[in-house]
Amino acid sequence: MEKDARLLVIINQVAAKARRAWPRIAAALNASQIKFEAHTTTHAGDATERTRAALLEGYKVIAVVGGDGTLSEAAAGFFMIDENEAVKDVPARVCNDAALALLPAGTGDDFAGGLRGRRESLELWIDALVNHCLEKEERRARAVDVIYGSASGGAKSFICLNVATIGLGAEVARRVAAQGRLTQRLPGEARFVAAACGALAAWSEHEVRVLVDEEAAIECRSNLLAVANGIYAGGGMMFAPHASVDDGLLDVLISNDLTRATILRELPRIRRGAHLSNPNVRAMKAKRVAIETDELNALPIEADGNVRGTTPARFQIMPQALRIIF
Repeated sequence: MEKDARLLVIINQVAAKARRAWPRIAAALNASQIKFEAHTTTHAGDATERTRAALLEGYKVIAVVGGDGTLSEAAAGFFMIDENEAVKDVPARVCNDAALALLPAGTGDDFAGGLRGRRESLELWIDALVNHCLEKEERRARAVDVIYGSASGGAKSFICLNVATIGLGAEVARRVAAQGRLTQRLPGEARFVAAACGALAAWSEHEVRVLVDEEAAIECRSNLLAVANGIYAGGGMMFAPHASVDDGLLDVLISNDLTRATILRELPRIRRGAHLSNPNVRAMKAKRVAIETDELNALPIEADGNVRGTTPARFQIMPQALRIIF
């Protein structure tokens, strides 16, 4: 990293955990005499806008104090994306040698957990950022894959770092985002389980058509699909145990012909990845995937906890498109 590199720290002010973490982070940066600018988000998409502007201004490191949603928004700022257009060509990077730093302080922090294989203390992540800025551990900047997706009825194009879910998973994400203050005090996994149980009340499967790498389509009845780059989602659930953030491939999971009772039984098994042994759950690797439903039975879509729209949807992998400090 160049000696004149500049650091921008983005803080998700909405997240109480991020607000509590920020003084410790600022103290560590100041103690190491690292110059930085702090920016507190004020609205949805603010992290994307400020990241892109900062990179164009010459900043080389963007650090995010928050969860997967804020991290994903910041990651989108590393690319020249027109969010009002559907996926076409892979978007250009704003700055080839810039890097994104994680300072996990969200509900699930699943992407961070997947990178290190387990949850780590905030102090470890702070040390990684400090060492990178002081050029002590350049090897900690790792190139990872990024998912580029599009949906209907919302943001047409978006970046996903970790996992996008279609159907039940997206409904759970919507319910997590709408939880009240008392529920927000619970651990991330408990919040996700509570939301999942509520979402099951409206459970019903619909005809779905999945096109993988533009080959023969898979047609089935489903309301639970996922496109993954990372291993964990839902506050520590091992959605895609075989996923790797730098293999240049999407992990696609398709469930079919499930019942409420089956899903309730599978919830604890998902924590350790055992759901893949269920014959009604199919997993595969791909570079591109399209998911289609008829208009009346469109399924909701979320990516990294942010609700993005509905089907039809398309996803493609961008191999090693983003440098991550960890």
